[in-house]
Amino acid sequence: MWQQFMRVRQRAIWSWDGFVHVWKTEGSLAQWIVANIMFGVLALVLPLTTGERGMLLMGGIIVLAVECMNTAIERVVDDIGTDKRDAAKQAKDCGSAAVAVTAIGVGVAWVCVIARLL
Repeated sequence: MWQQFMRVRQRAIWSWDGFVHVWKTEGSLAQWIVANIMFGVLALVLPLTTGERGMLLMGGIIVLAVECMNTAIERVVDDIGTDKRDAAKQAKDCGSAAVAVTAIGVGVAWVCVIARLL
């Protein structure tokens, strides 16, 4: 049991290190965090169901996770080489698109929830 605890602890440390790296190197993470705070407050003050509130808060957190994955893609691509290559650009662009598509999905969820309130 102690070994399992230590494994979970180590994974948490690695995860935190990764999040801190993204925080320090990607300004877009800070922008998404600010957006999450603003929309999180809105989700808490509007008369939403528990399910709606949970879905919206979870969506914002998923955007943060995808931003972290996008940064991971960028780091791996840059580690392979800094020469301009079509595949490198495509990989980075696809990571960025993943963030955008996720954010659009959360936006659609917000529109649906707000439409119910009107």
